[in-house]
Amino acid sequence: MKNNRLLAELIAEAFGTFILVLIGTGVVAMVVLFGKGVPGEIVNGGFTNITLCWGIAVTLAIYLTAKISGAHLNPAVTLTLAVFRGFSWSKVIPYSVAQVLGGFCGAALTYFNYRPAFLKFDADLSHTAGVFTTFPAFPDVPMTGFIDQVIGTAILLLVIFALSDERNMPPGANLAPVLVGLTVVAVGMSFGALHGYAINPARDLGQRLFTALAGFKNNGLTDGTNVFIVPIAGPLLGGLIGGAAYDLCIRRFLPPSQV
Repeated sequence: MKNNRLLAELIAEAFGTFILVLIGTGVVAMVVLFGKGVPGEIVNGGFTNITLCWGIAVTLAIYLTAKISGAHLNPAVTLTLAVFRGFSWSKVIPYSVAQVLGGFCGAALTYFNYRPAFLKFDADLSHTAGVFTTFPAFPDVPMTGFIDQVIGTAILLLVIFALSDERNMPPGANLAPVLVGLTVVAVGMSFGALHGYAINPARDLGQRLFTALAGFKNNGLTDGTNVFIVPIAGPLLGGLIGGAAYDLCIRRFLPPSQV
């Protein structure tokens, strides 16, 4: 029974991340591949559409899987919950692998759907891997993107800890997923430019693995740039900082639980 429960949780994490990435990469494909009207005019909403839709994707994925796996959907969330909230360490790697697998499959389905548009827009797949994964705005200064990822993920975990803390003011009527989604929107709008605001190693690595296997030349994994390191290391560190900040600066001052 225990093994069956873990399998259900891993399927939920993979499927939830799949939905998150499918919707998120779908909107980026819409903006990049179909985003030009007359010369110089951007249609389909541009970056605003991207940030809003990623937030919606996160919200829907949480609603879909929260009752089964807790809807981590992000190795940074899983790791931080293990460090600060007693989540089983034995599940950290399986959850993370499931999340990466879900991201890979979400990217694959987006590409399958938009393949004719990709081949028309970028026939040799030399410059459109950014539809699926993140890249630095300043490649020569990698620390800018790293700090950006740390800050964004710290904000995300700070809010997640607050929303899930019964000693604080948890939202009623199952509104937490909406608020987490809005947090992702806020992070994207305020910290989305320097490294594409992955704030989730699985949301970046799964897609990056797909781009490498699908033949995208600028994939950041096999092209010698080592771009993949920042959106893995930055979010993992940022999540821990956000969790620690909540416990040290907020939680210890809250009244004891009445349960």
